[in-house]
Amino acid sequence: MCGITGYVGTEDCSSFLANSLKNLEYRGYDSVGVALLDGTLQVNKQSGQIDDLSLPSTTEATCGIGHTRWSTHGPPTDENAHPHTDCHGEISIVHNGIISNYGDHKRDLALTHEFTSDTDSEVIAHLLEEELVDDTDLPQAVRKVVEKLEGSFAIAVAVAGYDGIVAARQDSPLVVGHTDTAKFLASDITAFVEQTRTVTFLEDGDVAHLTEDNLSITNDGAVVERDRQTVDWDADAAEKSGYEHYMHKEIHEQPHAVRQSLSGRIDSLTGDVDLDIDAPIEYWKSIQEIQIVACGTSNYAARYAAELLETHTNLRVTVHVASEYEYRTSYDPWETLVIAVTQSGETADTLQALRMAVDSGARTLAVTNTVGSTVTREVDQTLYIRAGPEIGVAATKTFASQIVTLTLFTIHLGRQRDELESETATELLKNLHDLPEAIQTVLDGESQVRRLAERFAHSDAFFYIGRRLGHPVALEGALKLKEISYDHAEGFPGGELKHGPLALVTDQTPVIALLTPGSEPDEMAKNIKEVQAREAPVIGIGVRGEASETLDTFLGLPNLGYITPVLANVYLQLFAYHIANEKGRAIDKPRNLAKSVTVE
Repeated sequence: MCGITGYVGTEDCSSFLANSLKNLEYRGYDSVGVALLDGTLQVNKQSGQIDDLSLPSTTEATCGIGHTRWSTHGPPTDENAHPHTDCHGEISIVHNGIISNYGDHKRDLALTHEFTSDTDSEVIAHLLEEELVDDTDLPQAVRKVVEKLEGSFAIAVAVAGYDGIVAARQDSPLVVGHTDTAKFLASDITAFVEQTRTVTFLEDGDVAHLTEDNLSITNDGAVVERDRQTVDWDADAAEKSGYEHYMHKEIHEQPHAVRQSLSGRIDSLTGDVDLDIDAPIEYWKSIQEIQIVACGTSNYAARYAAELLETHTNLRVTVHVASEYEYRTSYDPWETLVIAVTQSGETADTLQALRMAVDSGARTLAVTNTVGSTVTREVDQTLYIRAGPEIGVAATKTFASQIVTLTLFTIHLGRQRDELESETATELLKNLHDLPEAIQTVLDGESQVRRLAERFAHSDAFFYIGRRLGHPVALEGALKLKEISYDHAEGFPGGELKHGPLALVTDQTPVIALLTPGSEPDEMAKNIKEVQAREAPVIGIGVRGEASETLDTFLGLPNLGYITPVLANVYLQLFAYHIANEKGRAIDKPRNLAKSVTVE
């Protein structure tokens, strides 16, 4: 969603703010702006792209805030772009999230204040104007304003005549970076990783005052201390490294990402897994049910994992779209484990579902990529997927790493519960161990996928079909194509075609069929014949040497047992990427989408 950045230090901040906003482009945005503070306040903002924003090449400003907006209230116009100011142009604010009670405040303030935008955010500037009438301390004024707000927000404030930046957060991320001569503020570490990897994560209810040499934080009016941490990746990880798009780079980073997910966690000889989860064996044996909550790509990874969990742990496992979740179980909450799967650790719908589970007394586990994210502070245990930074809006390497991490958890849980034999565990671990090299073999065959994309780029629609483990991969493959090419694509269980979707199949509808182990390839052969009878071209993806002569195209894979569909997904990612590239789409910044979805 929206991106926030800020700087207070000893140097001109204009170029830093512009660069950090570029680093946040991957979050998705439709307008951009900055406020520079050098005694007076100078605001530059507009709808459109960062590269089009007019900024002074040099200024005396050593303090400033910036923002990329993803529209929720009001269209993407210059007036609706952030920063927003008060009536006198002395207060500037940027905001990520939604203020649910802004309408009440706006009606009250409109009697004496002039509003210039359609946004919910602008009320914050005018509320702050009211609080600063009597020269109130700025952090105290921000605390008073925050107490009046309902909803989710991350806020940064810079005011003429006041020192530094004041920030506040509630259900929306903010992180502070530290050097000896400056403080940095952002929604995401990528904004300032070139400057520092020493960070402090703000928590819900925090109000922070940043000056060049100090960070002071209060929560509920009391001074609090937040630990400094060192982020374990550098600026090079957020560069394109010669690739045209971040997404393409991140598809090719999957062998490394999977190795990181596995590193130090497996003993292939004994079939054991070490995930550093602090829970007694008695607890694992007492579990009666697992509920997984997730959205989008994470939900599809969870569906894949659920199949493995039910097979190897003898537990009932259900997967819920987080925004639709309600905690229900016939078991004692202590016997129910709720797993939240979220790449960013800040997904609003997933956090809300998790909180329902916590309130009900269930045990909780997070599977995430982001150290210090909100979800890690609200669960009993955390499993990091360790995929490294993912900049492209369309998730790629995190999908594979989520499945790998959840498969490791499946093995751990199955062994703890005495439901998984060591021989089966060893076979799964061997397949996981071989996965990075197998992914590389798929990547090495990219030229074949590129030719397929050129052939089918202008098709009417795309259908993806699979069974069991192939079904969530079909859903994910269709999602990738929709996200970045804007083509109509749908994923179905193979057997469901004849119950309605087959009516849409023509000779202009390519069908991508998952024929991998764990996807019931023999049953899928019947579904392929159904679409071929309607003259649809079929692209089959399966184990090398097992191609059917009736397929139009076959993409071969190494056989990694139940892990093979993860390999098939790499082909689907490349297919989506090259179709979108053929169409000239904005692959890293697809329209209407954002990387971190921090509003419900």
